[in-house]
Amino acid sequence: MTGPAAGTHRRATVLVVDDQAMIRAGIRGILQTVDDLEVVGEAADGEAGVQMCVALRPDVVLMDLRMPVLDGTAAVRAIRARPDLAGTRVLVLTTFDDDPDVLGAVQAGADGFLSKVAEPSELVEAMRRVASGGVSLSQTAARAVVQHVARVPAPQPVDPDVERRVASLTPRERTIVEHAAAGLDNLQIARELHISPHTVKTHLGHAMSKLDVRDRTQMVVLAFRAGLAERG
Repeated sequence: MTGPAAGTHRRATVLVVDDQAMIRAGIRGILQTVDDLEVVGEAADGEAGVQMCVALRPDVVLMDLRMPVLDGTAAVRAIRARPDLAGTRVLVLTTFDDDPDVLGAVQAGADGFLSKVAEPSELVEAMRRVASGGVSLSQTAARAVVQHVARVPAPQPVDPDVERRVASLTPRERTIVEHAAAGLDNLQIARELHISPHTVKTHLGHAMSKLDVRDRTQMVVLAFRAGLAERG
């Protein structure tokens, strides 16, 4: 298993934070098989993870949710509170795909979520996606975010600036945002609209830029608030 462009790009550096030594060793072993991801440090609790993050400035932190001293959600929040770590991405790792703490971690600023029972190839793909600036949410995690946002009353009236940003979307971009707000991933959207996943990704990138949001989660929140998605 190697990177798609082995030897042509700088490796993305990774910090693994998990209280189980076997999990850390397993992740390190998996990432050692690819050319574009490099584990530069490990920590056994959230507090140590934040300290190592400050010292190492990794591109991606793979963060467990359930840990002693400082849990994953609090650690994510601590990382997001530091301007000097603005470039560090966080992929949350947990034992259960339906963990209720997933929503808290996403709200704290996590860039993705992955179950510990995921296949090695899924871990690598999620790491690459997050390292490149994307968001990686499992279908269950995405559904939890969507369901939470759908229960939050939309502000009335909608902010004129939000209306202006939404109005700047092309019909295709608007349709894709609506599908994303319904919890569909890029591949599912591509199948629904009979276009390629690459085209979906391109349109989403343009939409997020026009909507002035940094990630898919913020885009979904704005979509609900602007009435682009059904609530309930």
